[in-house]
Amino acid sequence: MTFNDNVGLDTSQVQSGGSGGGYSSGGVGRGGVAVGGIGGIIILILTMIFGGNLLGTSGTSNALNNGNDVASNSGSVSDQFSECKTGADANNNDTCRVIATVNSLQNFWSGYLPKYGQNYTPAKTVLYSGRTASGCGTATSAMGPFYCPLDQKVYVDVSFYRELTSTYGADTGALAKEYVVAHEYGHHVQNILGLLGASQQDPQGANSASVRTELQADCFAGLWVRYASQTTDAQGNVFIPNITDTDIKSALSAAAAVGDDHIQAQAGGRVRPDTFTHGTSAQRQKWFYTGYSTGDLNRCDTFNAASLG
Repeated sequence: MTFNDNVGLDTSQVQSGGSGGGYSSGGVGRGGVAVGGIGGIIILILTMIFGGNLLGTSGTSNALNNGNDVASNSGSVSDQFSECKTGADANNNDTCRVIATVNSLQNFWSGYLPKYGQNYTPAKTVLYSGRTASGCGTATSAMGPFYCPLDQKVYVDVSFYRELTSTYGADTGALAKEYVVAHEYGHHVQNILGLLGASQQDPQGANSASVRTELQADCFAGLWVRYASQTTDAQGNVFIPNITDTDIKSALSAAAAVGDDHIQAQAGGRVRPDTFTHGTSAQRQKWFYTGYSTGDLNRCDTFNAASLG
């Protein structure tokens, strides 16, 4: 989706994890199973069961434990924030696009959740390059974007977008990129609603709680898209003038790209539903579109759905 050129960006809603080294391939899959990108559900499960540092072997102040320092809160990523002032910047720079997406998402959820009797608590997004410290341990670009429930922050290495397109086959459209951020904020909303912990009860399988958790986050992403053209900056300027059919196709291409069956096939192995953690491409598309088409939080109840397909 294209942002209004004149909308103002609020960089206080993001923070820099600095620059901790170059891009590391791996994206959303490892061994044919999605473990980090666009959900990081295995990380979430382990973190909520055991607590503390699950992404690394030591504390967040020295999470790498290999003689290298975790990136400090300075460097090339934070330097880019000064370039992110308007929607026009977001349309031309992926770092600024993430910031604009975060701004729109938080404006949406702040107004939407109270309609269902729940206040929204804002969550910051940490933008980094290569690796950085998170409340769940060391975040690396190989994990893809993820949400850490221990510090209630979303972690994004913007270079992941290259992997999303080149390796997993999402198109290059703007909403494919924005969908990734919206999905992670879906996990934050699940955390607020007390739903995120369900993922630990049943960590993998075609009908597992893990899959249902991820599909609900997709549905929540669709809710945002439904109302994105109504979100505004602090001055009342609309973030997104309109949403096109091309935008929706772009989001659906990203949802398909990160389906368990697609990732396993891309890895050259056989598709094994018993190992699914995020759902199939078709399921991810279905639940994103359910949120988008209905605009109703209650229609995103994947946990009680008789069929996920």
